This record gives sequence, C-alpha cells and structure tokens, in this order.
Amino acid sequence: MLERKVYRDLLNWKNNHKKTCLMVKGARQVGKTFAIREFGRREYESFIEINFLRQKELKRIFSGDLTAENIYKRMTAEISHIRLIENHTLIFLDEIQACGNARTALKFLAEDGRYDVITSGSLLGLTFGEDADPDVEEPESVPTGYEEFITMYSLDFEEYLWAEGYKNAVGILREYFDRMEKVPEEMNRKYEELFREYMVIGGMPEVVDSFAENHDFNLAAGIQNRILENYNFDISKHAKGTEKVKVKKCYDAIPRQLAKELKKFQYSTVEKGQTSKKYGDSVTWLINSALVNAAYNVHEAYIPLLANANENQFKLYFADTGLLCAVYGFETKRALLNNTLKGNAKGGIYENVIAETLVKNGYKLYYYKPDDNRELEFLIEKNGQAVPIEVKAGNTATVSLNGFIEEYKPEVAYKLISGNVGYSDGKLSLPHYMAMFI
Repeated sequence: MLERKVYRDLLNWKNNHKKTCLMVKGARQVGKTFAIREFGRREYESFIEINFLRQKELKRIFSGDLTAENIYKRMTAEISHIRLIENHTLIFLDEIQACGNARTALKFLAEDGRYDVITSGSLLGLTFGEDADPDVEEPESVPTGYEEFITMYSLDFEEYLWAEGYKNAVGILREYFDRMEKVPEEMNRKYEELFREYMVIGGMPEVVDSFAENHDFNLAAGIQNRILENYNFDISKHAKGTEKVKVKKCYDAIPRQLAKELKKFQYSTVEKGQTSKKYGDSVTWLINSALVNAAYNVHEAYIPLLANANENQFKLYFADTGLLCAVYGFETKRALLNNTLKGNAKGGIYENVIAETLVKNGYKLYYYKPDDNRELEFLIEKNGQAVPIEVKAGNTATVSLNGFIEEYKPEVAYKLISGNVGYSDGKLSLPHYMAMFI
C-alpha cells in the first residue's frame, strides 16, 4: 500500500479540530477516497462511508429536518449494521457534490460534534455554474466556518521514493541540502535517474502502485492513457454546452505550448487568431478543475506577488508530469529516461515537474518577465521575500537570474540544474530532485 503524506494531515485534523468537518479536495484519481477510507478504518472504532453517486437512495438521509439528531436517526434507518460510537466514529460523505443538502447539513453536524465527518468529491473546485453534470446539486447554504480544507495531489517525488523503497535516503539527501554540500557523484547520478523516472511515471497512485510492483513502463503507460481518457470524459460530462469542445482544445494545447521556446500560454496555440474572449472561460475551468497548474507573470518582484500579478499573462502546466509525458509518447519518454532528449520540449517537461513540485510544497506559482529580454521560470513567496527559481534542463548560464540578484538582492536564489549542489554569487545550484526541499 502506498504511503501518503496526506495521512498525517488527516491525523492532525482528527487530533486538533474543534467542531469542524473536513473537506478533502483535489483532482480526480489522486487517491482521495482510498486515503480517507484507510484513515477511517485505522484510526476509528467505527467507519461509515456514503457515496452519493453510487448510493443515490441514501440522499434521503439528508432530506427534511437537517438537525444532527434527525440525520443520525435516519442514517441508522437507511444503513444496516452501522455503529455510531460517540467520539470514535468517522462518517465519510463521498461525492458530496451530488447531495446539496448534505453540504448544507455540515454546519449542524459540526456543531453537534459527536462524530467526525470528512467529505470529498469530484471537481469540487468548480463553481455550481461551471459544472454541467446533472447529478451536481447546489447547497442551499454553504457551511462557512464549519469546514476545514485539505488539497490532495498525486504523489510527489518524496512519496515516489518511499514507494520505490528509498525512504531512508530522503533524510540523507536533506542533510546535503541543508549543508549546501555536494552529494557524492554516484548517489547524485542515482537520484537524477530516479527523478527522470518519476517524470515519466508521474504520481498518479494507480500508476505508481503498478510500477512499484512490476517496474514495467508499458503497463504504467496503459494506465496513464486510461486516466487521460477518463479526464476527457470528465470534461465532456462536466463542462457546459460549447465549453466542452473549448476546454478540451485548451487542455490539448498545453503540451504543444510547453514544447515551444515561449512557454507563456497563447490562445493562438488553441486556435489561430483567437483570444481570451473565446477561450478565457475554458482556461478558468481547467484551473478550477485542478487538471492544470497556472503561473502568473509579475513585472516587479515584491510581495505580495498576487498584487503584482498579471492575470492575462500566464503559463499552464499539467498537474501531473507523468500524464504530460504520456501525451508526448513512447519515444519522448525513452529519450528522457536516457537523458538524450533535446529541444524546447525538454525544457517544458522540466518546467512542468518543478511547477508541480512547488504546488505540492504549498506555493502559489508566479514567473518573472519584466521585459522581452529576461525571464525567470518561477517566483515564490518564502520567508517574507520573493524568491527566484531558475530551471535549467542542463546547466547553462544564468543571465536572467544574475540580473535579478543584482536588482533585488534576495537572501537566496535557486538554480535547478542537471548537476550537483553548489553555491556562488548568491545562487544556490541544486539538482532538480532537490526541489522537494524548497
């Protein structure tokens, strides 16, 4: 069974929450249901799971009077052999977007406080007006103040190493990072290879689980292609009207855009001559669905970066780099694994995996491009500063980063490379895999 960091977040909520329910958000098939189910069975004497898409008849539990007492009474009438043990029961309401009354009732269940309640569902980032699925129900009232939120992602590189049996090595690598000390060359080559493998396999749990057991890239590719087909189905099911085609076109355009020298998303990549007027809402849909990560341009590197961001200038990245590589196909994956890939697509793949890593580390994404001559792939807010991150697929010169350091004098500036740890002229060079420690 895959070990996931989210388990610690769930445990922290269990031990510290006071009269709140927990909503676990995230893209489809990142392992939300499995993680919550395992948590409930391990940490509680009684675990009750309701899936409102699979068990539509159980929406009756949340009809009528929504007091906690009546909800729990109806629950015992509708579900046989359940046990409601005060302070020792977890109730998991899955696919909650399909029962608006259940979302409204969370306030009353939280106030009651006898049993813990966790919710999850599909495409919860979409607003009600953005979702065309007829099964989605708008809650009469959103339980503001009675929900806590966790966003779950596909496996990050550290979790991938755990799955591959390298858990103890993470702490050792962390020590080299903290000391800004070179990693022994053989070890560094090993983890660079594993990181390229991670880029190809990605972090979708079913893919990682299969690869950890079989180490078969073709089996993994088959699962990735099925996930991509499921995402296409989700777009056709949840996007409204003519947005179905436009959202799909925007999603399909991202790999093409990342394979260009200019990575900024351009609507002309979707359809020649088009602008945000036609495709802007489709991009917003993709971002809200958690299928993609967006990085916004800032011209001045002062916090808050949000205040300096241009929402009309952005880059889009796949939320899982393994799925991006699956779109590019077998030959690209083979070249990436063998470290023989060349051209702009290589840079796009490395940008994508660093974007993914930063998001999983809790950062919002921005990039710095004040003029036509300079660009830094990422800016993040860290320790009260705007911190630059330059991403090099190889280990070439850093004119833009040098200029940024001269102008803004940040306490730290990261250069992510194919190479080893090093520090000079205000730049901390790191092998790509050490982005997990930023």
